[in-house]
Amino acid sequence: MIRIVIAEDQQMLLGALGSLLDLENDMEVVGKAKNGAEALELVKQFDPDICMMDIEMPLKSGLDVAEELKDASCKIIILTTFARAGYFERARNANVSGYLLKDSPSEELAHSIRVIMEGRKIYSPELIDIAFEKEENPLSEREDQVIHLIAEGKNTEEIAKQLYLSKGTVRNYVSIILDKLEVSNRIEAISRFREKGWFK
Repeated sequence: MIRIVIAEDQQMLLGALGSLLDLENDMEVVGKAKNGAEALELVKQFDPDICMMDIEMPLKSGLDVAEELKDASCKIIILTTFARAGYFERARNANVSGYLLKDSPSEELAHSIRVIMEGRKIYSPELIDIAFEKEENPLSEREDQVIHLIAEGKNTEEIAKQLYLSKGTVRNYVSIILDKLEVSNRIEAISRFREKGWFK
């Protein structure tokens, strides 16, 4: 029996996925989580064969959980509506076994789970195309340092001190970063940079 934990913040979809997989003779849904933190707890509690997760969930995203479970025995499947290069890159780096899109036919999902249990990886064809069109990080080395420090929660003064720059120079860098990433504030910049998979 393939034991599965599902994490999905849309309750209706969580219930539907659970019912769907429970109909398969060789599968059993042992836990359902509404967010990434719950998913981690259920994996520790039940030690399932598969943990299938959405990406954008409260508390911890599916990718955060996948990174934390990188060395766990259960296989990770990302099931999402987002075919984004940055997400796919993060998922591959976290060694996920599957990255499937929610609009795939339901019978394909059960088949994919069985194939993954045999030790193979399955990625949606759309993602392979996107991966080859991956955008390059447009920031210079110094701008890259600045956005990493912004992501750590440092303010202009702290960044200036750490990089031995004046506050005015740091503000210039921030302005260039926002411009290059086509966003209007620091929070959006971090979000866009993360989405593209450019945080190393």
